[in-house]
Amino acid sequence: MLNNFSLILMFATLISGVFWCCKKFNFCFNHKNNLKQLKEKNNFLLKNKSIKHINKFLFIDTISSMFPVFGIVFIIRSFIYEPFQIPSGSMMPTLLIGDFILVEKFTYGIKNPITQKTLIKTGKPKRGDIAVFKYPKDPKINFVKRIIGLPNDKIIYDLDNKEIIIYPNYNSNKHTKRLHINYSLLKLSEWTIFFNIDSLSNTKKGNYKIPINKKLPNNALRQYERTETLDNIKHQILDIKQISTIPIFSQQGMPQNEWIVPENHYFMMGDNRDNSSDSRMWGFVPKQNLIGRVVFIWLSFEKQANEWPTGINFNRINSIN
Repeated sequence: MLNNFSLILMFATLISGVFWCCKKFNFCFNHKNNLKQLKEKNNFLLKNKSIKHINKFLFIDTISSMFPVFGIVFIIRSFIYEPFQIPSGSMMPTLLIGDFILVEKFTYGIKNPITQKTLIKTGKPKRGDIAVFKYPKDPKINFVKRIIGLPNDKIIYDLDNKEIIIYPNYNSNKHTKRLHINYSLLKLSEWTIFFNIDSLSNTKKGNYKIPINKKLPNNALRQYERTETLDNIKHQILDIKQISTIPIFSQQGMPQNEWIVPENHYFMMGDNRDNSSDSRMWGFVPKQNLIGRVVFIWLSFEKQANEWPTGINFNRINSIN
């Protein structure tokens, strides 16, 4: 699918580039000085005409001066880094609503910014990476999740313990050993989910940090937190004891809650395990849908979904796993 914003940016760069070349190599500016001289001499017969020409040249000059800006933005955004905003809490506590992230575009290959076809291979996605990708059900929407399963991996989601089991490269070797995934002990988290019991009520909703020793109102649930170590990458995950996310994506020929990742596809999950729409719900992510790897939080607002920011979290500005 075509990237409409990249297409617009490319055309803006090309158009301003044409005018820049005209100015640089005097293709269409060779009469500019003569017209200015006519204006200075107060030649009344040509004065109005010369002013119109000069205004036209000034307009072209303005457009051409924007070429370096458009060019730099186009190159950086298309091939190096692209900014995104986190709109939901599915990657909590790693990424929060209001975080602005930088995505490294060249990690998984240099792609055509319009068609997203890989031009130069630079690296492969790794298990544990946080990646931005185009939602397979609607490529117009960008999702951010953690890469859990690589091509040919067998994934099992333990619904009782809320843990993942992985057999790497299972499709090629049925006797592959189970990947060691370490989980710390489950503990109460300060993170809570507030929800509206009554749609007409004005009580707050969303995700808030509330001290563990503080009693919660009836419209709130406290989450639990633990550390998951996946391929030596440690990250915090959240779940809710009172809720169990039941996978609804079934792969043909596989038992419920078990999947084998196809070639050139990936299995994605959010760190907020009971509050994430991910591969357990809608399936695998094709390789061509990957946009890049999340590497940095460059700004973070204190906010809830669909609400205005109330402040800035300066302590969250940092690189991330």
